[in-house]
Amino acid sequence: MDMQTWRDARTQATDAAESIRAALAALGVPESAWCSVRPVVTHIGHAYVHLGMIRADAVEQIAEALRVPSAP
Repeated sequence: MDMQTWRDARTQATDAAESIRAALAALGVPESAWCSVRPVVTHIGHAYVHLGMIRADAVEQIAEALRVPSAP
């Protein structure tokens, strides 16, 4: 993998990690519950976000926010 591919993937992963951090903060989830969120780039240049271990109460809060009300 060339350096530009790594940089592009790192930028994508970092942006995505910042997005999920901002969303969790907006939900009121304390930073201590999601401090392990970090960007990751694989050896072949794929961008990922490692969420790490998140407290169960924070996951319940996230799940509630993700639920879409069912149509009548």
